[in-house]
Amino acid sequence: MPDFADEPWLAEDTAHLRLYALTGGRTRPARALGLVSRVRVAPGLAPATLDTLGPESAQVVEVCGRAPRSVAEIAARLGIPVNVTKILLSDLLDSHVLVPALPPREADGSDPLLLEAALEGLRSL
Repeated sequence: MPDFADEPWLAEDTAHLRLYALTGGRTRPARALGLVSRVRVAPGLAPATLDTLGPESAQVVEVCGRAPRSVAEIAARLGIPVNVTKILLSDLLDSHVLVPALPPREADGSDPLLLEAALEGLRSL
């Protein structure tokens, strides 16, 4: 039987199938997330919750474990497309594993990232 493991077309096809399976076939996230939207691990997340996560979700929790991260940074660290990352993050936000992270507050309160984070928090209600 031939060994197809080294065939580049097979590796490409399986990568697309993996991403399709990861998103459940969805092409749009349930939440509006921008490239600079930041998330962090929910405070008081139970360790048992981590055991139920898939490998990519566990990687997100690991990446966000020390500090809030942007969608673009998480996508780059995981090496998956941004839209797939948004779907994954949306699911983790819906399951309360992650929460939106507010940027540091500026003195006058006109920081556009702060306004975006506040809007995202309101949309999630």
